Amino acid sequence: MKKPPPSPVVDPTLFLLASAAGASVANVYYAQPLLERLADAFRMDAAMAGMVVAATQVGSVLALLILLPLADRRERRGLLLLLFGLLALSLLWLAAARGSVSLLVGMLLVGLFGTACTQALITCTAAMAAPAVRGRHVGTVQGGVFVGLLLARVVSGTVAAGLGWRAVYAGSAVLIAALGMLLWRCLPPMPVAQARVHRRGVMASMWRLLCADAALRERGVLALLLFAGLNLFWSAASLALSAPPLSWSTTGIGALGLAGLAGALLAGRVGRWMDHGHGRAVSAAALLLMLLAWLPLRQLPTSLGWLLLGIVLLDLGGQALHVSNQALVLRAAEPVHGQLIALYMLFYAVGSGMGAAAGPALQAHVGWTGVCIAGAGVALLACLWWGAARWRRAVAVRCH
Repeated sequence: MKKPPPSPVVDPTLFLLASAAGASVANVYYAQPLLERLADAFRMDAAMAGMVVAATQVGSVLALLILLPLADRRERRGLLLLLFGLLALSLLWLAAARGSVSLLVGMLLVGLFGTACTQALITCTAAMAAPAVRGRHVGTVQGGVFVGLLLARVVSGTVAAGLGWRAVYAGSAVLIAALGMLLWRCLPPMPVAQARVHRRGVMASMWRLLCADAALRERGVLALLLFAGLNLFWSAASLALSAPPLSWSTTGIGALGLAGLAGALLAGRVGRWMDHGHGRAVSAAALLLMLLAWLPLRQLPTSLGWLLLGIVLLDLGGQALHVSNQALVLRAAEPVHGQLIALYMLFYAVGSGMGAAAGPALQAHVGWTGVCIAGAGVALLACLWWGAARWRRAVAVRCH
């Protein structure tokens, strides 16, 4: 069967894809400024509250293993409508949760379908874009993801302060349902050329892809360490800021997300740099920023200015590295983009879950200094991994 040519991605469509991706991923991060409220409402201690965020990451892992590979084997527009509908229903479940078990199940479902929607949108963007502009288009949609990730904290903190935490998820359910219908109306049909394959065959194909693709393995580990560091900071910071002597409100904690918007504004530019072959320089600069960010972040108890600078550096480096990772991974043939994104984001989800669980535990047992030492250690590991990968490639070139 002859593969249909990519549909051109015009600017309004690209804006819709980026907006929908941001709204989808925001659901995975709404809980971070709300941990103190959720702990009080469901009578959980600080360490257990970290499991609320970790539950969304478990859902993310399940999405990447079970749902996202379908993007290579199902008509994509119809799949998006289904996923957005299921996400809206999951958000309504979460808004109505009455016990801690119901809360954790709701968080898992939101992580499952929120991640599936987000990454399916990126896969669709890559499939519709011409190879010459694929990095820029993926970077633009990834910028929408990063804006959603950052504004999630602002929106959830502000809405929860005025209307309660349940209103955050009920309002998001309405928005997600509306975006799903809009995507159905505005996107062209996107059939795929591959025949349907049994799930066991999909898993085997993904395993072979992981074993064969060195760039995927290298960038996947970087994604794991990147998102472990980011979630370590945000999950611990919300507890540190809400506790005495600072006692910040959820609105104030959420507003800190605005400090990282510079990273989102950089996303499209990073995509262009990747299209022009500057991946090495982007990666080196991003890793350095993420390591240096922990120096000003260490000043959290005494200086708001240093805290804001640290957040800007951390999110700027994180966004640049994430976009460069995906641009490099998606240089492979289009028919396996869904599997590539699933495998790459599996590393992301594992790292996010580890950071989300470790942050509150470290804050509770060793304090903010221990959190910063751990975060800097994770960033240093990422630098060493990247340097070792470059050394292995240089040795392989010399040997041949």
